[in-house]
Amino acid sequence: MPDFESGLPGRESRPGPAGRAKEDVRQAAPAEPEWLPLGDAAVMIRFGRHIDPITHRRVREAAAHLNRHRFPGMIECVPAFASLTVHYDPIAVWSWSRFREGRMREQTPGKEQDEAQREHDGAATIFEAVCGRLKQLLRQLVPMEDEAARTVDIPVYYGGESGPDLEWVARHNGLRAEEVIELHSSAVYTVYMIGFAPGFPYLGGMSERIAAPRRQTPRPSVRAGSVGIAGVQTGIYSVDTPGGWQIIGHTPLKLFRPEDDPPSYLQAGDRIRFRPISLKEYQSLNGEGQG
Repeated sequence: MPDFESGLPGRESRPGPAGRAKEDVRQAAPAEPEWLPLGDAAVMIRFGRHIDPITHRRVREAAAHLNRHRFPGMIECVPAFASLTVHYDPIAVWSWSRFREGRMREQTPGKEQDEAQREHDGAATIFEAVCGRLKQLLRQLVPMEDEAARTVDIPVYYGGESGPDLEWVARHNGLRAEEVIELHSSAVYTVYMIGFAPGFPYLGGMSERIAAPRRQTPRPSVRAGSVGIAGVQTGIYSVDTPGGWQIIGHTPLKLFRPEDDPPSYLQAGDRIRFRPISLKEYQSLNGEGQG
């Protein structure tokens, strides 16, 4: 079982300047994805083994395309750092794939099969049938135009009871607490994935100057809204949950909203800016709730 707070193993590749990233997207020759079964009702499409903006762009493009062109039995797509998991109903897919096989058997000799039928020719399992359909759909994918990502302002009160590990992170890196706050709040982060807990965003783009290891002993409960650091990543706890990240601050924003659709306030591809706020503003926002 993987460490759900750690994300993809290895160090994160930093996104470069926007112009260079755009050029890399156009020039890089993408590797063929890996197709891996996850139990009997999901397939993981792995586009790479490193965390970088180019690979993640491929993940988001594939997720958007498959959500627009669902096949019978497909339940949902779950994008991650470098992979996309597609959940499906095996019974629904079985009924559909059997129907397609029946059409192929009844086909007039010599009549050309359509592409979807050819994908299923020789599929021996539900997994193979699903992979065949997904490959057929992804061949039709048109790369996304450069888009203006949504930028979300996250107010954070750093330190004190809201950020009990801020001073430790500062000492660990030979910095003052104010410098940690400055470095943490001056970056623009990318939401790479939502995971670990409902609405929990894994963010890329943090300065390695404030990197810190996880706590040796995780806390039995970390309250929703806590802003933490683990390795070279930063994230925000979306619900009350056990956790081992170093907590440096707290936001009054509610990130998991089960009454909304989608229930996660943040989405993969969003840009994040942390905005330091005073204790007075923090208390005011907490008292007013989330609008």
